[in-house]
Amino acid sequence: MSEKKATRQGYGDGLVELGKKYSDVIVLDADLGHATGSLAFQKEFPDRYIETGIAEQNLIGMAVGLSKVGYVPFASSFAMFTAGRAFEIIRNAAAYSKANVKIAGSHSGITPAGDGGTHQCIEDIAALRAVPNMTVLSPCDYNQAKRIVEAAYHLKGPVYIRTSREPMPIVTSCDTPFEIGKAQSLRSGKDLCIVATGIMTPLALEAAEQLASDGIEASVLNIHTIKPLDTDAIVSETLGCGGRILVCEEANRFGGIGEAASYALLGKGGVKMAHVAVDDRFGQSGQTAELLAEYGITADNIVSKARSLL
Repeated sequence: MSEKKATRQGYGDGLVELGKKYSDVIVLDADLGHATGSLAFQKEFPDRYIETGIAEQNLIGMAVGLSKVGYVPFASSFAMFTAGRAFEIIRNAAAYSKANVKIAGSHSGITPAGDGGTHQCIEDIAALRAVPNMTVLSPCDYNQAKRIVEAAYHLKGPVYIRTSREPMPIVTSCDTPFEIGKAQSLRSGKDLCIVATGIMTPLALEAAEQLASDGIEASVLNIHTIKPLDTDAIVSETLGCGGRILVCEEANRFGGIGEAASYALLGKGGVKMAHVAVDDRFGQSGQTAELLAEYGITADNIVSKARSLL
């Protein structure tokens, strides 16, 4: 896990590969192409790239219109601006009509540390999980982000792809088994099940290694598909680990996969659960490492919460 790249870069490189294979792919961005990664597509296919300017509602509306005339549009901006500012258009224009649009929310969570709480989106998982017809994807590393771009292309209907600013260790390869809607087992264990999504997955694997040095064997499930969520795998793995589950997500603890897992485990006797997430507070400005530590988005915090279950 030595090489580090951001999932936003995987998104951009994935778009380039997709554009070479399919002529109906068109990319839109709202003045943040360099930050979201989509500028890589613009350099290769300038005639299939639309710069909408700082107008995120127009970004989604234009993407929906293009989808109605045969294109497969990928529209990107910061998560705060797609899932936030353009939420109504996503709901009423894209999801309500089952438009075949793919929406990327870059700089999700609190990793855009220098931009402060106004730009750090901790609500997008909860918001877009609640929208009917919406598929929500959250790649764990650069390689998976590239693969998710093509997977989203082949899905019919609206898709939200959650990407991150911060470079994280690459923990999957191009050959790692991967299927939309199916949780991905990255490590086997018997003492507890760690369920993680996005940048939390590399941190969960790091934590599992630390726990293993003390004789604690944790399984790690990577949730690259937040909706539809593979609750069968979560329940099965949790019960196989003595009913102990630790859910890790870089988002508000309300409305995320922690609550979804809790719902799936209702009625299963003897289950013990812990949660690593943002504790219902806005982000703030600061150095990235300090901010991650402040909000508990660290391998050490995962280890601590895991020990609390045991």
